[in-house]
Amino acid sequence: GKTSGGYLKRDGRPRDAEVLTARLVDRPIRPMFNKSWQRDTQIISWLLSFDGEIKPEPLAITAAGCALAISDIPLSSPVAGVRVSRIQDGTGAFQFVVNPTASQIEEASLDLLVAGTSEGVLMIEGSADLVSSEDVLKAVDLGHTAIRHMCQQMEKWAEQVGKPKREVFAGKDNQGDAIAAVLGDYGQELKAALSIHGKKERAGKLSELKEAMRQKYIEGDTGVFSSAKQLNYVFKQLMSDIVRQMVVEEGLRIDGRGLDDVRPITSRAQVLPRTHGSALFTRGETQAIAVVTLGDEKSAQRIDTVQSDDNDFKRFYLQYFFPPSCVGETGRVGAPGRRELGHGELAERAIAPVIPKAESFPYIMRVESTITESNGSSSMASVCGGTLALRDAGVPLRANVAGVAMGLILNDDGSYAILSDILGNEDALGDMDFKVAGDATSITAVQMDIKVEGITVDIMREALKKAEQARAHILDEMEKCSPPPKMEISEYAPTIHAIEVDPSYVGMIIGAGGKNIKQMIEDYELDSINCNVDGKPDGTIEIMGTRRSQVLACAAAIETMCPKEGDVHKNATVVEVLPFGCLVEYAPGRQALCHISELAMERIEKVEDVANVGDKLDVKIIEVMDGGKKVRVSVRHLLPDFVPSSRDSRGPRRGGGGGGNNGRRRGGGGDYRGGGRERRG
Repeated sequence: GKTSGGYLKRDGRPRDAEVLTARLVDRPIRPMFNKSWQRDTQIISWLLSFDGEIKPEPLAITAAGCALAISDIPLSSPVAGVRVSRIQDGTGAFQFVVNPTASQIEEASLDLLVAGTSEGVLMIEGSADLVSSEDVLKAVDLGHTAIRHMCQQMEKWAEQVGKPKREVFAGKDNQGDAIAAVLGDYGQELKAALSIHGKKERAGKLSELKEAMRQKYIEGDTGVFSSAKQLNYVFKQLMSDIVRQMVVEEGLRIDGRGLDDVRPITSRAQVLPRTHGSALFTRGETQAIAVVTLGDEKSAQRIDTVQSDDNDFKRFYLQYFFPPSCVGETGRVGAPGRRELGHGELAERAIAPVIPKAESFPYIMRVESTITESNGSSSMASVCGGTLALRDAGVPLRANVAGVAMGLILNDDGSYAILSDILGNEDALGDMDFKVAGDATSITAVQMDIKVEGITVDIMREALKKAEQARAHILDEMEKCSPPPKMEISEYAPTIHAIEVDPSYVGMIIGAGGKNIKQMIEDYELDSINCNVDGKPDGTIEIMGTRRSQVLACAAAIETMCPKEGDVHKNATVVEVLPFGCLVEYAPGRQALCHISELAMERIEKVEDVANVGDKLDVKIIEVMDGGKKVRVSVRHLLPDFVPSSRDSRGPRRGGGGGGNNGRRRGGGGDYRGGGRERRG
């Protein structure tokens, strides 16, 4: 029942949230297709109705799994998805809830999306508020229990209403002769090429071997391959087999590291002199430069989705850029693709739990992570670089966080090897990509994609333990950052100062058509003055500017515009002389009445005897009425020989009221009322 909040009301390209949901559907289903399936297959999920409480992402995964289960498309097993959250009950104890409501998720300290089949987990995606690995595993185990039951029901349903599955040409599954031929001719050369440590050199040698195979097996008369596509498949299969053999049997990896080794790490902060915060993080052949920009609420990322409220926005957001140059290629540079959105969202979720609350740090924080070179786990490099850049910008994070990608080689006999800090080739040729982010002992975000069934909770427990050790090592290396983060707000960052005033004064502070606010922004050379701060009490005003002294001066000026009895204002300007007193401007746009009896200790006959237009008077506010619209001031109360008397405690005189903002005389009695309409900004 919502209409888009943008200028165009007709839906166009998918929003970022919809792209991310599509990735959640795609990732667990893709590895379950028959390897020989060659037809283009498209799944379209329509969210037709949403009650605001039941999250649609698990339903989208399950609906896609159901559609494939009853279709004639050869999917190995039905796939389903659930959400699991850890929620604290009224007694303070934590409980795990399957498919919680949106209101429950808001209070959750762990929120996981789990997808899989009746035989195993295929995907995990989630965020956590620094929880333990064991709690993550409990959530995964509970989620898979629910998935197993759902998949069993889907299988029964498919037996009743499903179509017979298509027969698939099994050519790719019967490549034994071709693989044996290539292995005999090029096996040792392939192994030597895959043992080259440098990514560029390794890729070059593999390309040479592939071209030699093409000339021999396709252009020649051997008859081993009928097409380049068939050669490509066998070539990838051979690389996978050789890498797996090296890892499991010899304990060696492509770049020569041990299974638990993390690539060399260097980092430096204060890289860019004019930004608010920056850091360059390098791990092996993966490098990210992160830049932080601080701003006010206008810099926040507005959210316009079917699940968002009208005024939802992000105080902290991370945007990930992966230019083709980072992998030595040319290509389109423009709007982010699915991969960029997914990696950026993962890195954002990893850092978000340690971002300070708005009460202690009112800035909006934007992190841009640009990958300058990539050989695996660039999203986790963005987590590390983003953390250092936020520290460099002076953001008081709750803790430093780091991320690492874990891999897995799983053999048919059940033996396996877990790899820490995987390379791009190890990701492509292995069975699992398990990204884990957090501090040295706790988790803030996880993302796992598994290509095969059969990965148990015990394997995941071991992977999480090794990931914890790797994160601790990475965090230690980040402490060696040179030069280190400044740990203070940059002189180029805006100063944000918040004050609270009586809400009844807000309209007066803004002025007709925003006149007063605009004038103060110009006079004090500010960036903005925000009189409506979402999520903060009415009457909160945020002032933002580059120069702190000007921001504080503006705050003082605003406070003088909110009169309180007893306030003293120096050098108030006489702006109009009246028969019964004079009007003085004690603050920008604020006028008050000083009755003739308050101008001097002795009786005076004419106002002009002591005050004329343009004179400067020191005055004290003695009465505030109508929410600050009428103010009475006195010169007499500040004179050295002033002695309070009973008349000084009496109310306003009948003949003279208080002055107001741009006040106008009403009738002949001298009652001043605020002119013009007040407007809340």
